[in-house]
Amino acid sequence: MLQFHVVILGCLAPVCHSVYHRDMTREAINFTDIQPMADEVSDLIKARFGGARRGEHPPLAVMLRRRGGALPRRLRNAAARLAEADRLSAQPKIARQLDLAGLARAHGDLIAYLRPLGEFSRWRGRAISFAASVCFGLLVLGAVIVWLLVQRGHI
Repeated sequence: MLQFHVVILGCLAPVCHSVYHRDMTREAINFTDIQPMADEVSDLIKARFGGARRGEHPPLAVMLRRRGGALPRRLRNAAARLAEADRLSAQPKIARQLDLAGLARAHGDLIAYLRPLGEFSRWRGRAISFAASVCFGLLVLGAVIVWLLVQRGHI
């Protein structure tokens, strides 16, 4: 009877609860899944906190060095474990010894923290930043024009 309830709750949790995302339940089957997980976290850190030029896709270790301080300590440690596993996954004999379940959990925690800021919110933030830059430029241009008019005696 207890197993039946665990199975039912396990099936309902991703559907009913907003904290559980489909990607959080992703499991690492073998060590080749580590690099895509690290790349996904790196891209989300880049999108949320910046730290990379346009078109650049730095590895997770580089993104942690650049913007890792923006993550909470618990997630920073999880990201460091994932970055170390990404480095070690290049060596198959060592990569087979990694704790894939723990890395999948770390990936899920990081994704759950970094993903809520949606693509529309990121686009809106970039648009507001661009508009603010244009307004500041026009303000400076107006101040320079007024200063020139005062210096020449027109005002």
